[in-house]
Amino acid sequence: MALKKGTVTELDIESTAFKGKGIAKVDGLAVFVPGTAPGDKIKAMITRKKKSFREAKILEILEPSPLRIDPLCSHANTCGGCTWQHIPYEKQIEFKEQHVRDHITRIAGLDESIVQPIIGCDQPFYYRNKMEYSFGTRRWLTEAEINIDEYVDDSAFAAGMHAPGRYDKILNLNECHLQEKVSFQLLDTVRGFCIENGIEAFNTHKNEGYMRHLVVRTSGHTDDLMVNLVTYRDEPDVVERLADLLLKKFPQITTIVNNVNDQPNPTAVGRFEHVIHGPGYIVDHIGSHSFKIHANAFFQTNTLQAEKLYSVARDYAGLNNGGHLFDLYCGVGTLSLYMADKADKVTGIEIVDVAVENARFNASENGVKNAEFVLGDMKDTFNDDFLEKNGRPDCIITDPPRSGMHPDVVDQLCKLDVDRMVYVSCNPSTMARDLKTMKEYYNVESVQPVDMFPQTYHIEAVTRLTKK
Repeated sequence: MALKKGTVTELDIESTAFKGKGIAKVDGLAVFVPGTAPGDKIKAMITRKKKSFREAKILEILEPSPLRIDPLCSHANTCGGCTWQHIPYEKQIEFKEQHVRDHITRIAGLDESIVQPIIGCDQPFYYRNKMEYSFGTRRWLTEAEINIDEYVDDSAFAAGMHAPGRYDKILNLNECHLQEKVSFQLLDTVRGFCIENGIEAFNTHKNEGYMRHLVVRTSGHTDDLMVNLVTYRDEPDVVERLADLLLKKFPQITTIVNNVNDQPNPTAVGRFEHVIHGPGYIVDHIGSHSFKIHANAFFQTNTLQAEKLYSVARDYAGLNNGGHLFDLYCGVGTLSLYMADKADKVTGIEIVDVAVENARFNASENGVKNAEFVLGDMKDTFNDDFLEKNGRPDCIITDPPRSGMHPDVVDQLCKLDVDRMVYVSCNPSTMARDLKTMKEYYNVESVQPVDMFPQTYHIEAVTRLTKK
């Protein structure tokens, strides 16, 4: 079968691939289909043709897999936020663990026996401590609306999530189960206020309108609740009226801020910020340390799972006898501070200047005096001059972005020949790519998958390396 683009065919889904897509095989050729489960028999259309694989979309489920369950959320098949709600959680983590094993063997060329049983999440719904909702003037149509012959108007005040792959269309949410239930209730209230008062959503094509984002932050260990209203214009009277309504309806809100982003960029970070109510931050804890989290500060999205992840990293670092720890890509210093009581000295390196400021502030707030933070791009900063100035480490923790480490950084780590290293990764495939190079210089002893994001294909992993 040629399987050209547009071909309609029947497929049997055999397994899952990274990014959550199901895999079918046709004459040995892999066909990736999102929204499927192993055991599904489907009718599908080929949407993309590549030399070594095809991609397809479901037209009809002919025979559902015994694994398939009804998603909790009505938007699960449309919203890109939850790709695996149709799969039971115990199977989700089984598949994720297998993905890590596949990356370790296929990409890194290591034995899968080093991969430990996955650490699952005790709370597979309502686990996020931050949700960023968007507003727009065009809503994403339902599958039924797309398939009818007559014209369907998509103009509306829409509040929810960006449709997958579209910056200009919003999936108008009726529910969401990733953050505490008050989160969606807040979104629904803001949407209703704007519609009732004729307040326009931001139009990304015309760069006009008012309401851009609603960001809700909760705390895993306190009762703090932040509402961040991101607007295109600075109109205090509108924000204050909306804030009054929110405080009346949701008295548990502890702070409300207004970020004003009057630039064309799509982010929820304002050019400036007003604190409308409360202190302008919430407080949360990781281990014994507390963190003041401002509206635009980075913090691990799943607080309780972050503690499990950090606990593994600390065990793997083996700092019981002190020593000098380097924390590469340290962010706001949460992991640095978590490790500080086990080290004589911690040196964090981070490219984002605001994150470095937050890291220094967090260290001061927690009375941690043996941690210092350096601003710089890892590939330029982490070099021989840096080592001469700051000393050699006894252990390194590296927690790079999804793209993994720059080749120059990998090369420097291989040359450094440090006693112990801990690699924390939010993308095991790029971690495995880096390990393929590093295994020539280090023993890759153990890989621990940790599920931070239930209902999605994302998986974190922590790897322990020792000098050969």
